[in-house]
Amino acid sequence: MLAVRLRPSESVPLVRLGSAYGGWWVPESLLRKDVVAYCAGAGEDITFDLALLEHGLRVTTFDPTPRAIAYVSAVAPSSPAYRFEPVGWWDSTTELRFYAPQNAAHVSHSAVNLQGTQDFFTAPVETVHAIAQRLGDEQVHLIKMDVEGAEYRVIKSLLESGPLPDVLCVEFDQPAPVGRTVAASRSLAGVGYELVRLEGFNATFVRARRA
Repeated sequence: MLAVRLRPSESVPLVRLGSAYGGWWVPESLLRKDVVAYCAGAGEDITFDLALLEHGLRVTTFDPTPRAIAYVSAVAPSSPAYRFEPVGWWDSTTELRFYAPQNAAHVSHSAVNLQGTQDFFTAPVETVHAIAQRLGDEQVHLIKMDVEGAEYRVIKSLLESGPLPDVLCVEFDQPAPVGRTVAASRSLAGVGYELVRLEGFNATFVRARRA
């Protein structure tokens, strides 16, 4: 249904990085030294993040989930170009409850209680704008977010306060009304983003350079 409502242009050369589960499509032109990438939602697969790092990007991974923190601690490279931040993304700086998935084998928790469960942990959240200021990143070229239903609030925050990256990769987590996803995509189109790839519910947008 989503593919029917959103038709990617595939107007730029793309390459898929990462595992079959955790990989994403990004423009080949993005893969160059010192590009800044923010990747929210580590779970237990940061193969995409590490592939970006191997191409010379400076990568920061974000996830407040205890299992994800333990996983990243075990596999994270010792590199000055890689950072991990155990915080969530939201449209304000606060603390939130993150609710467990219905399947306990899954790692991802949701601040919007996507699956209507009772168990939760509490963790800090920030806007991407506040994070970039805190980390001293004047420009963020790539943002990838798999934030379990919080993507709509985060997209709205990006549109209001920035940063607006050259490439935006978003998983539109389910269940969600198709119309809400389409509306978010149209809001992105309004500031110059073009949908260039759709793989399941993973969307890659590229922003046209503004004069």
